[in-house]
Amino acid sequence: MLGFCFGIYYIPFMFVRIKTSKNSPKKAVQIVESFRTGTKVKQRIVRHVGTAFDDSEVKKLREVAEFIKAKLETVAQPTLFSPETLTELAIAARNKEPNQETQNVNITDLREEQRIILGIHEIYGKVFDELGFNNLVSRRKVAARRNLFHTVMARIANPASKRHSVLDLAARFGVDLSLSAVYRMMDSLDSEIVEKIKKRACQTANSLLNGKIQVAFYDCTTLYFESFTEGDELLKNGYSKDMKFNQPQVMLALLTTTDGLPIGYELYPGNTFEGNTLVDAIQRLQKNYEICRVVFVADSAMLSQKNIELLEEQGVEYIVGARLKSMSTKKQNEILAEDTWINTDDSEDDVSKYKEMKLSNNRRLIVSYNPARARKDSRDRNTTIDKLLKKIKRSKDPLSLVSNYGYKKFIKVEGKTDIYLDEEKVAQAAQWDGIHGIISNVQSMEPSQLRAQYRCLWEIEECFRISKHDLKFRPIFHWTENRVKAHVAICFIALVCVRYLQYQLRVQGLAVSVKKTVRELLSVQASIVRDTKTKKRYLIPSAITELGHKIYRKCNKKYNQVPCLLK
Repeated sequence: MLGFCFGIYYIPFMFVRIKTSKNSPKKAVQIVESFRTGTKVKQRIVRHVGTAFDDSEVKKLREVAEFIKAKLETVAQPTLFSPETLTELAIAARNKEPNQETQNVNITDLREEQRIILGIHEIYGKVFDELGFNNLVSRRKVAARRNLFHTVMARIANPASKRHSVLDLAARFGVDLSLSAVYRMMDSLDSEIVEKIKKRACQTANSLLNGKIQVAFYDCTTLYFESFTEGDELLKNGYSKDMKFNQPQVMLALLTTTDGLPIGYELYPGNTFEGNTLVDAIQRLQKNYEICRVVFVADSAMLSQKNIELLEEQGVEYIVGARLKSMSTKKQNEILAEDTWINTDDSEDDVSKYKEMKLSNNRRLIVSYNPARARKDSRDRNTTIDKLLKKIKRSKDPLSLVSNYGYKKFIKVEGKTDIYLDEEKVAQAAQWDGIHGIISNVQSMEPSQLRAQYRCLWEIEECFRISKHDLKFRPIFHWTENRVKAHVAICFIALVCVRYLQYQLRVQGLAVSVKKTVRELLSVQASIVRDTKTKKRYLIPSAITELGHKIYRKCNKKYNQVPCLLK
């Protein structure tokens, strides 16, 4: 098929070609561009769409080719490379051995076609492959495998709705995905693949810790939906930590190691009380993962008396924050007694003294005193009291302050209108400054070891902070149970990747937050420039910071800033 020539102008155009081969039933469906070189009109293959073996397959591939052609024709200068592979092509070109052949280039003929971000795919893509997430989906489902990979990269780089992720991948990463293809990929993430994801996470943590996962942190949070209607079994209204009581939610239970490496997770209906998820999660963990001993660490809000008893019935060891002020008066007096404290020997320990007390059912109560914490408690209380006294003096209705819990505990009411600062209550509160307690049934650890394990509880809190803010698990914009599970699975893969890299950097002496790492890698970019005369394309990497170089080196990659030919 020929192009149209008017005078000295030639208008190139694209068309779909069905190419046959002699002695073969195969038919290649291609998108071809007609163009002029000098006085000659030539053709080049823009995209090989696929190979068909019968007329019905030819029809389907032609429809796909026409769709792709229509998209390419909206670009002023259609690229010879399929847009969804631009990032991979750039990374592949950078990974090749340097070509010593000199490239003669006239810089006045160069034009920038696109600027793409490489750092996220180069570093987190390497992590994704190392953790085995590239093999979750069957090799036969090539599109689903790639769509999962790019969707996870988008979640790490700029978490948003899937629609926004598709747009962002095209605009900043040179990755062209269709929203419908992303949804099809999500629909392919069945329960078997989700279990593979969890097992990969657990295996990763096990291998990094030499098969010695002995302590697991457990916590729950709610993930709310941008909807006001309850849906399937999972989407239920319930107690919301985000004050979204009129919006359906799901309950996410997360397990991590003491180093903050995710081990696994479970989803529960949104109206489930978080304490009730614990025993179920334990049973699933012991059944699905090869972990011989698990010590669960949780704050005082997680484990009620009933749940502690359930843990003990299951033979599970635990370390949990103690509600000291809720204990009996006799026990409180024992805790506050000055003559039973034991001074600590470790100068690096924040705790200056501690005491151990026996509780029923072979439980241990470890009480510790932290001088720095005591000073903070005192300052906070004095600040509250100062505000209270000023409000009592200014308020026309002082009794309204009684409804404020922060003030109520220091207020004394006399008659119907008079309130005063209760000095006795202030003195009672001061007795507890710097004092903290934990309850455990673990008999093989020293008090200092139990305290150290409990102090690491911030690791799972950090995991949830990353999940909620850096990766934005919520809000959820999907409504069916399968899509919700797929969304959480994608977010969990992203969480495992960022925590794994953070751990690897930390153990190599580079302590950097997930947010800072992502920001650094987003600045690792490259320009794709095209020679208007030779039609060759070149990759020109950007300069990066010293921190960027360190991240690459710690990941056993050298950042190459030398421009290269993009083929």
